[in-house]
Amino acid sequence: MTPLTQQSLDFLGRLGLDGELHPGTSTGREFFGASDGLLESCSPIDGRVIGEVPITTPEEFERVVERAESAFLTWREVPAPQRGEIVRQIGDELRTAKDDLGRLVSYEMGKIVEEGKGEVQEMIDICDFAVGQSRMLYGKTMHSERREHRLYEQWHPLGVVGIITAFNFPVAVYAWNTMIAAICGNAVIWKPSEKTPLCGIAVQKLIGRVLERNDLPEGIFNLIQGGPRTGQYLSTDPRLPLISATGSISMGRKVAQAVAQRLGRTILELGGNNAIVVSNRANLDLAVRAIAFGAVGTAGQRCTSTRRLIVHEEVFDELRDRLVRAYESIPIGNPLEEGTLVGPLIDSEAVASMQAALDSVRSSGGEVVWGGEVLDGGRFDGGHYVTPAICVVEPDTPIVQEETFAPILYMMRYRDLDEAISYHNGVRQGLSSSIFTQDLQEAETFLSARGSDCGIANVNIGTSGAEIGGAFGGEKETGGGRESGSDAWKAYMRRQTNTINWGRSMPLAQGIDFPV
Repeated sequence: MTPLTQQSLDFLGRLGLDGELHPGTSTGREFFGASDGLLESCSPIDGRVIGEVPITTPEEFERVVERAESAFLTWREVPAPQRGEIVRQIGDELRTAKDDLGRLVSYEMGKIVEEGKGEVQEMIDICDFAVGQSRMLYGKTMHSERREHRLYEQWHPLGVVGIITAFNFPVAVYAWNTMIAAICGNAVIWKPSEKTPLCGIAVQKLIGRVLERNDLPEGIFNLIQGGPRTGQYLSTDPRLPLISATGSISMGRKVAQAVAQRLGRTILELGGNNAIVVSNRANLDLAVRAIAFGAVGTAGQRCTSTRRLIVHEEVFDELRDRLVRAYESIPIGNPLEEGTLVGPLIDSEAVASMQAALDSVRSSGGEVVWGGEVLDGGRFDGGHYVTPAICVVEPDTPIVQEETFAPILYMMRYRDLDEAISYHNGVRQGLSSSIFTQDLQEAETFLSARGSDCGIANVNIGTSGAEIGGAFGGEKETGGGRESGSDAWKAYMRRQTNTINWGRSMPLAQGIDFPV
């Protein structure tokens, strides 16, 4: 693993991150003055401190909300297609910065550089999607039961939307929410993960250039920095009608309770405990490739990572052996280096959590058939590296109910499809799912009402790699929210039903006679 050099980190300067770092506003300007302490951004690659970012104070947060409210009053009056034009320009800025921003994602979060660039591509894709959506914020026209009346509905922006994102997708999930919220006419306040604050600043600086060129208010897109306390500013503030939060189930519960107490709205994208069912009628060549990427991609730190593998007993041994051979060939190391397929976990706590899960497997009678080692010293010195693990367990093993954010794959046997679906649905989370089979009846059963209970269900592809055109989200303790494509835009707007009487009489609905 090649040591990082200043030359290899030149992308920081091109992103405007080579000087003193402070929480940026929408234009990339900086807050100077009091702070509630500092966030220290450390690269999981080698433990190096990249920079320190002051945490937003309550006073600064108040300024941000006031600026966002003021900007909203201007932004909502801009025709939606013109709002789409601004988002189109943001997409062009992202195209120019794709390589540099992708490398920052890799450096600060730890995913391999190709995945980092892919995450920026997701931002570009959702910008393109949002541009089209800006001309399709459709309402319905209905027939009134009264003569000379017109009945229809339209959609209006909510106001200032709060967005809380997680470290594992430090920029893409922000864009899923923000670009749709923006074309709907909302202002946005973003709190990125305290583990990836520099990604937030880089994106805000980029967006700021677009706003400045178009002479738009800086408060349309806003950034605050901090941990759970800063997130509470958003979730408890009644001036923010919608909070979209991505993170752990425990975090989501706190956000949901705080927002519900003030009768606000939430979009919650929480834990995933995703499974693939592999039938004895599956194409195992396809299955191995999808399972390996789903289980070890982003070092198992995707909400859609494959965590459970429910395999028909007739093909169990063959698939296990093929997966072990595939895992043996996976290059682990510096995610900024070409050829690396698995980078580090985000921090030492993630490493400890993985080891605790593997200890639980062993104590419950399961077997770790490959991997699970902590890699430190030598070329891994200072980073948080592990070998992805394959475990054989019984379906009722307690740890299988939990989502461990690490590359652990739990394999279990099944005899018939009903049993497989029972195992599949027998967890509290419900995000992504998949079945590998060449049998049409099995595939359709898995997609039917008696099949997968997840928000995403696939056939002959893995659990990760969702496209932005479909609504993204899950059921049960995953939170029930939907982001990105399809008609998810409606969550960022309020519906208004309108009735126009264009006649000269005043008939009442339901034929009520009320003579005055």
